[in-house]
Amino acid sequence: MQIEPFKLERYFAKYEFSSRYLLSSSDCESISLSDLLAMADAEMADLWHELKLGYTESWGHPLLREEIANMYQGVAREDVLTLVPEEGIFLIMHALLAPGDQVVSTFPGYQSLYEVARAIGCEVTTWEPNEDRGWQFAISDLEELVTANTKLVVVNFPHNPTGYLPSQEEFHSLMELVSSRGAYLLSDEMYRFLEIDAGNRLTAACELYERAFSLSGLSKLFGLPGLRIGWLASQDHQILQAVSRLKDYTTICSSAPSEILAIIALRNKSKITNQQIERVRKNVAVLDKFFSKFGEHFTWNRPMGGSICFPRMLQVENTHKFSQQLVADTGIMLAPSSVFQYGDHHVRIGFGREDMPQVIDLLGKYLVQRFN
Repeated sequence: MQIEPFKLERYFAKYEFSSRYLLSSSDCESISLSDLLAMADAEMADLWHELKLGYTESWGHPLLREEIANMYQGVAREDVLTLVPEEGIFLIMHALLAPGDQVVSTFPGYQSLYEVARAIGCEVTTWEPNEDRGWQFAISDLEELVTANTKLVVVNFPHNPTGYLPSQEEFHSLMELVSSRGAYLLSDEMYRFLEIDAGNRLTAACELYERAFSLSGLSKLFGLPGLRIGWLASQDHQILQAVSRLKDYTTICSSAPSEILAIIALRNKSKITNQQIERVRKNVAVLDKFFSKFGEHFTWNRPMGGSICFPRMLQVENTHKFSQQLVADTGIMLAPSSVFQYGDHHVRIGFGREDMPQVIDLLGKYLVQRFN
């Protein structure tokens, strides 16, 4: 298959490990191995110390799948397939789609959510938000896009890069619309549980619709991207089986140490996620003050969930060029909207890291120096 380069990942490959300050990362603060192991109960400590570095079960360790299922209502271990999150997007689309199928996807977003389908030969239609309405994805717009011929609808809430989150009522309307068309639904829920207001948390798609697939993992909320552990949860076992067969051609199985560490993390979900959510909320308050102070430089819609936002720059004609100059002058990495294939006027700011207040302060000093 021929597929377009992944613009965001190529950009991160260039700057992520050479820049001094990362202000666009979408993951939360990472946890050290020693801190995570200190959380292990007696059972997991024994499993860790006695672990043999052989192959693991293709569907995932039974205890891991059990802990994942516990994050949902009405979901059992048999409804969960573990994989790398990015791999999950690639495999579910190859399991479901064929050339000529129609796919509707939220846009802008993580490029593989629509690019993989396009590379397969599908007709991809984008569902785009209204910036003036807080980056709202209007259900009325989606109704015009989803037809009886639509095979798959792809959504991502809380949304990357805008931080938008629909209401529970809107999400149920979305489910009813997809169901009425007989389409499948891929719901990227990597930022679920990172709502600024916990009362706005959406029900997982796999709990609401039998043809829905909830994609999630430990990279964002848990701050554990290095484990490379994610999953698909669904009531549709036939398609999950098809995905598992395709997985034989990719990773086959997960890393044995990563699985044990993932179980430890999931058994300490409340402790880990409460710290992450507290940090995210604290950093959003910092951004409130920053954007108020620099209102002549930015307009922004305050994110409702996730660990990223997507402000518009007002005194910069090309945010790609600005971001390149910024990292050269200060070592601060921003992701311009061009890597999301969404023009040249926005940047993505990540606020899940502990040093975000210090880095945003450095950005403010740079803006004063450059524009005043």
